[in-house]
Amino acid sequence: MLIFGFIIAILMIALPFAYIVSRRQNEHEERKLELEARRAEAERGTDPAGRKLEERVRVLERIVTDRGQDLARQIEDLRRIEGAVDKERAR
Repeated sequence: MLIFGFIIAILMIALPFAYIVSRRQNEHEERKLELEARRAEAERGTDPAGRKLEERVRVLERIVTDRGQDLARQIEDLRRIEGAVDKERAR
């Protein structure tokens, strides 16, 4: 009878330990796959954050290379838009 108690005690220690190790391995594999997918997206150029950043850089380049009058008009347009947004928020 003593041997059965010993086996149960070992199982009570070993099974939770095996569960924790297994769960950590699964989480590690999930993170690894996610990072590989992000890297593949970045290599293909389909990363949404990368596209958004590239679009912003293009806008800034266009603003810098345009003449002063066009720049002033764009700034005023932005001020009007911000003013309209501020008025909407105030309501």
